[in-house]
Amino acid sequence: MAHTQLTSQSLLRCLRQSYRASLPSAQHQLQSTRSLSSTSAPNAEAESAAASSTTPASSDSINSDASKQPFYKNPDPNLVISPRLERRLVRAGTPPIGSRRRRAALQSSDHIPFEQMPYQCFQEARKLIMEDRVEKLKEIERERVRLEKLIAMPAEQLGGENGKYTRVYGLRRRLELLKIQADINDPIVKRKFEDGEGDMSRPIYRFLADRKWREYRRPVLEQRITQMKVVPDVLANIDPILDVKLFFNKAVQPGDFVNSAVSATPPKLNIQAFTGDPKLVTIAVVDSDVPVMVIDSFITRCHFLAVNVPLTPTTPKVNLGELAADSQVILPWFPPYAHKGTPYHRLTTVILEQKQRLPLNVEKVAEKVQREEFSIRALQSRYKLKAIGIHMFRNEWDEQTPDVMNQHNIPGADIEFKRRKAESLPYKRRDTRRMR
Repeated sequence: MAHTQLTSQSLLRCLRQSYRASLPSAQHQLQSTRSLSSTSAPNAEAESAAASSTTPASSDSINSDASKQPFYKNPDPNLVISPRLERRLVRAGTPPIGSRRRRAALQSSDHIPFEQMPYQCFQEARKLIMEDRVEKLKEIERERVRLEKLIAMPAEQLGGENGKYTRVYGLRRRLELLKIQADINDPIVKRKFEDGEGDMSRPIYRFLADRKWREYRRPVLEQRITQMKVVPDVLANIDPILDVKLFFNKAVQPGDFVNSAVSATPPKLNIQAFTGDPKLVTIAVVDSDVPVMVIDSFITRCHFLAVNVPLTPTTPKVNLGELAADSQVILPWFPPYAHKGTPYHRLTTVILEQKQRLPLNVEKVAEKVQREEFSIRALQSRYKLKAIGIHMFRNEWDEQTPDVMNQHNIPGADIEFKRRKAESLPYKRRDTRRMR
């Protein structure tokens, strides 16, 4: 036993000495690269060492000054693995890139380009993918020539304008599908999409984004608007095809409660389309839970209405406070509020597509709509609009609500709603003669 202990102690001593001797060379070899390694640094100090050793040699003076700072003061979105630093980057507007496992692997990887990874199976698979892509590109070129000939043909030979439009539309859909099939198996395309570097002007990245949205965010959205009775209270039905995100300084998930002071300013929208054709949309924000004591019921109030808002896959951001007042905004932003004692209010944002991208006359629309007793169904039927996107948040009375109402000259800040106490039935004397 003693001989075994002496042998193990000498072995451990040798391993410690060899590990200490290898530390300087290992730290010198660290570079900012990509690998399949999943080893993670133990803490933020290891991140700092990796980041300082992964600065490219061709960086300019600004980048060199930034690299001299400690990692916790200037964290790299490609290398950060500490949850505290990740939250700091998110608040700064530069969220971490990729998964934490990937960022940990980048700290200790060798500089090998992704397409030159030394794996025979990987390279053989890439050859097959590239051969298939060449065939798809040839087919795309043939379909493009057919499309040009079809567009040049007169409509009389194709059964009129409707027949020509149908055939051109079908051929364009076929062409877009071939473009997706040409790049769907490319690992570099998938890596760029996972890193958030996809170009939404290309069909393949729109397809991947649409598939990812339908896997989680769209089912959650449908569950919220169904559970909270937005459908059918606001809309009879809706099939969302746009990913609508709403921001009041930070992202608001569907169904979240928003403070009255925060929602007093117009929100920002991120409306991501997954088709290549541009659109003209109408944006409406309605409150479907406005109490009216006279009729002992609820009505709908429009808090914002704008028309002729252009929308493309590459320009998804819309600031409701910066739209043109003369050609787009019909009803400017009205702060949501709820009286004390009333249930929460549902604020629904609806994106309506204008038929054939035809602009609406702002003056004529303004004559037909009013803020109180607003109806989205009537607006849809009058101007042939189609609901293609939706988002909702909730508002309730809080301590800032009276200040918001007084600041915007909204009457009723001191009103409190109370439930009417149910009157008890009159006492009825029991007939004790039957009980004998």
